[in-house]
Amino acid sequence: MGARARSETVALPGKGTPLFLVTAEEASVTSRLESVDGDTFNVMRPAGLTEQLEEGAELDIFWTTPNSRVVVTCRLLDSGEDPSHWRFAPTGPARSDNRRQFPRGGAGAAVRLMAAGDGGPAAGALLDISEGGLRCWIDPSLSFAQGDRVRATLWLGTGEVELDSVVHAVRETRPGDLGRHLILTFAPDDKAANLIRQYVKAWEIGERRRELRERPSTA
Repeated sequence: MGARARSETVALPGKGTPLFLVTAEEASVTSRLESVDGDTFNVMRPAGLTEQLEEGAELDIFWTTPNSRVVVTCRLLDSGEDPSHWRFAPTGPARSDNRRQFPRGGAGAAVRLMAAGDGGPAAGALLDISEGGLRCWIDPSLSFAQGDRVRATLWLGTGEVELDSVVHAVRETRPGDLGRHLILTFAPDDKAANLIRQYVKAWEIGERRRELRERPSTA
């Protein structure tokens, strides 16, 4: 009789958080955490996954945080009653990958925030953005909580993006500073990801030029 595969309890992110499934070809396809049931969890079956996965197959699943990504190796249990979802069980502890998944930069753009439900729009100011998330300044009167679903809309130089996001954290600013920092994570489509890449690249070029202008002359 074969040994039963080990399942471990892992601290998963909030429901609705974008997840990335790493395929055998080392490509990352986007999914979403749908529910957690004890030591197992359900994800949305990725539309972009072309390879077939059999029950018992193991693969890495990760999600992003502002400074790193969290990776956990999981075993596919079944697709359950709903073929649009898969059920996984972690086979080992989560591990942190401190390499930034995406370049981050940019600042100053106005961010329009629309929380899921009946709330009206709110305004923020972009602090930085990457293909996996953004950080923006918000007024302290605004109420957001970890796990909230938020649509963020902003203009990135050459086009507007709408990003269906999840609140990763709300952090206080330094003593004496007004406002708070809202940190969102998301999984953009190809068009939005391309706009973000172009925006961050243009910001990096602008920052390098500014540094050169401000560098003291050695002549």
